[in-house]
Amino acid sequence: MAFLTPNPALRGRWGAERKHEEHNEVRLFRKILIANRGEIAVRVIRACRELGIRSVAVYSDADRRALHVRYADEAFRVGPAPSVESYLRIDRIVDTARRSGAEAVHPGYGFLAENPDFARACQDAGLVFIGPSPAAMELLGSKTAARQLVMSAGLPVVPGTERSVESLEELRAVASRIGFPLMLKASAGGGGKGMRLVHNQAELESAYRNARSEAQNAFGDPAVYAERYIERPRHIEVQILGDRHGNLVYLGERECSLQRRHQKVVEECPSPIVDEGLRRRLGETAVRIGQLAGYWNAGTVEFLVGQDRQFYFLEVNARLQVEHPVTEMVFGVDLVKAQLRIAAGEPLPWRQEELRMRGAAIECRICAEDPANNFFPCPGLITGLKVPSGGGVRDDSGVFEGWTVPVEYDPLLSKLIVWGTDRAEAIARMRRALEEYSVAGIETNLGFLRRLLAHPDFAAGELHTGTIERLLEAGLLSLPGPEPTSEAEKARTVALLAAALQAVQGQRRGLDVDASRDGTGPARMSPWKAAGRREALRRWPQPARPS
Repeated sequence: MAFLTPNPALRGRWGAERKHEEHNEVRLFRKILIANRGEIAVRVIRACRELGIRSVAVYSDADRRALHVRYADEAFRVGPAPSVESYLRIDRIVDTARRSGAEAVHPGYGFLAENPDFARACQDAGLVFIGPSPAAMELLGSKTAARQLVMSAGLPVVPGTERSVESLEELRAVASRIGFPLMLKASAGGGGKGMRLVHNQAELESAYRNARSEAQNAFGDPAVYAERYIERPRHIEVQILGDRHGNLVYLGERECSLQRRHQKVVEECPSPIVDEGLRRRLGETAVRIGQLAGYWNAGTVEFLVGQDRQFYFLEVNARLQVEHPVTEMVFGVDLVKAQLRIAAGEPLPWRQEELRMRGAAIECRICAEDPANNFFPCPGLITGLKVPSGGGVRDDSGVFEGWTVPVEYDPLLSKLIVWGTDRAEAIARMRRALEEYSVAGIETNLGFLRRLLAHPDFAAGELHTGTIERLLEAGLLSLPGPEPTSEAEKARTVALLAAALQAVQGQRRGLDVDASRDGTGPARMSPWKAAGRREALRRWPQPARPS
């Protein structure tokens, strides 16, 4: 369900009126290939359909029956289940785009979304890459190069090294200069890979060795850099949009502090600690960084905000973010449609002052994982699925009842997003929606999310990047035994049992009446036959007869 709050200030702009779409001066694409899978592929396909653009899906052997394959106008196989042989094969995806007649390629997020070689291969094949330029991706894709760029402009950066650390001896010298605790980070990546928190000198050698090894395995580049660790920081990110005509705007901020092992779990817009002054400073800094990189299309500039409310540049994600729906809900702007229009050459239709926030939105990531078993992934067959609905509720999903969640990919099933007139209403709505949500056949993190949203720290907005780990260590988010059953699930179970009992009783009454009418009732049956019929009805109850 695409739920965007109406924004009167943007009426008549992108996506606000169908009439505007039909009489657009710049011709949009006729056909687009989506180089991704799961919920983000479905999300892009829906935007294409609303704009009258045909969509092309790609799939691996594991995804032959996937939802994005069913939704697309066309679908092509690109290889076996492992992503390195399918979704990461630049040659196969580009060749498929050309054979299908697609004019452009949307990378989604993950996989090849931030790969400048992929963007360049698309351009060389005469395809439009729906994202930033390869040059901007190369500049911002290196964390150290991005830090150097930001530092050269005098913008705030977490104190640390300007380039990769080349040796353990150099790292020791850096540690003595910036102090402990410090954080080691992979220069070529993100998502928590190649990151190590170092508390003292004794941990330095093993942390450096392990961070480099993990960075090599994840990104093919062992380079790491060091920066001071900010105690109890908040992770705040700013959404930017830029066109090919030099215009850049920011669309508020997202609070992404609720993380587990550096992976985001719950996001919201706006942040409960950001006031108008801080929002303007964050947004203007983000736009300035985008201008320095010559950035266009959608991107996200991430910051750490300390307890003193000072903020520091962290990195740029040169793509659409997983959590983009909360920004859409609050600003009433469809970011995927904006990406498509920018890629087609349209200028931004708004000035910065026209982008207004309305209400608050929260997103929860629903994953196939077992919180009772250290959040271990739990792929398998979804035997039952009940998705919440109602005003202000949106579920961006890539699964369906009867779908087998593959073991080869990320365990994200869907993103549950809600909007409210203020944060309190959004929290209440999310709690209600989580109660309604149920997935049968596999383990999920739904029970964990219910407890997290019910915790007083969340209601109070007292968050930082270590909040979830602290609550887990204290046992405040875990309960003994199986995941607690929601009230909605209990009511559904009771209703099903009552219906089954009624059907069985009705069938038995029908059998007794029919038997007495044709002279084969229990009085005329032998005792063993009557007992056999009763036992058969007990073991295999039939549906009630229609009236």
